[in-house]
Amino acid sequence: MRLPLERFLPLALLAVAACAHTSADSMPGTLEWDRIAVLAEVSEPVIALDVKEGDAVRRGQLLLRLDPRRTDAELAAARADAARLAANLDELRHGARIETIDADRAQLARAESDAANAQRVRDRAAALRQQGLNAQADLDNAETSLRMARAVARAARAQLDELLHGTRPEDIAQAEAALAAARAQAEALQVKRARLDVRAPRNGRVDALPYRLGDQPATGGTLASLLAGDAPYARVYVPERLRAGAQPGQHYRVHVDGVAQPFDAVLRSVRSDPAFTPYYALSGEDAGRLVYRAELVLQGDAARALPAGLPCRAERVGDERP
Repeated sequence: MRLPLERFLPLALLAVAACAHTSADSMPGTLEWDRIAVLAEVSEPVIALDVKEGDAVRRGQLLLRLDPRRTDAELAAARADAARLAANLDELRHGARIETIDADRAQLARAESDAANAQRVRDRAAALRQQGLNAQADLDNAETSLRMARAVARAARAQLDELLHGTRPEDIAQAEAALAAARAQAEALQVKRARLDVRAPRNGRVDALPYRLGDQPATGGTLASLLAGDAPYARVYVPERLRAGAQPGQHYRVHVDGVAQPFDAVLRSVRSDPAFTPYYALSGEDAGRLVYRAELVLQGDAARALPAGLPCRAERVGDERP
C-alpha cells in the first residue's frame, strides 16, 4: 500500500528546517553568569533579611544580618584587655611613683635597723658565752637571727635600687608586644562583627537566599548567592575538530532558546584539557568525540536581562579580533 506524497511533505519540511536551524559546526552550551557565594564566617542566627531573591543589588548593599550579641561581648572583652595592657605599658614607661620609692626607703631603713639590733644581740650572746653564762644554743640562735636580718636588709636594698634604676627596656618591649597583640585581636573581632551585617561584594542580582529568619547557618555555609558581571556568557563545548582554530578574541553568534534575535559574542577563554573522556582513553575515530569547554561573552544591553541556565548554541562568524 502506497501513501500519498502529501502526508510526507510536512515531515520533510520539518527536517529541512531542523537542518537549517542547527549547523554542523554549532557548539551547544548554556547561558551563565559569574556566581559569587557569600559565606558565613560564624554560626549565628539570621535576624533580618534585607533583600529578596531576584533583587538587583549594588556593591556594599546590606543583604542580611546575623545575631551580633556574642561577637559584641567578645569584642568588648578584647578592647578591655587592650586598655589594661595599655595602662600597664604607661606605668612601665613612667617608672615608680615617688610615694612608692619613699615606702621602699622606709622598708630598707627598718630592715637595716633590725639587722643592727640583731648584731648587738649576737655580740652580747657571744660575750656571755665566753664567760660561760649561757648555752651554745643561745649563741647559735642569735647568729641565725643576725643572718636573717641582714638578708632582709639586702632584699630591701635591691628592691629600692630596682625602683631607682627604672624599668628595663626588655620589659617595655614585652609590654608593647602584648599590647599590639591585644589590639590586633580587637581589630580582628571588629572585622568579624562588621561581617555579621552581610553585604554584597559586587554589583549583581540575588540568585538564592538559602536561609530564612531564625535559621542558624554553619560556619562556611553559603548565606547568599549572587549573579554578577556586566554581561552573561555562554558556556559552550567546542568539538575536537574545531579546537585548533578556536582562539580568544574571535567573534561568534550565540542563539539562545526562547529568544528570536541572536547575540554577538567574543571568545573569552577555551580550556586546553578535554571536558569529558580523557585523551589517553581514546584512539582512532573516538578522538573526534572530545570537546573543550569555552566561554563566550555576550555583547549588547539586551543580553543583560537574560537569566542563567538557558540552553544556547554558538557559531563562528569570522576571524577578525576586537
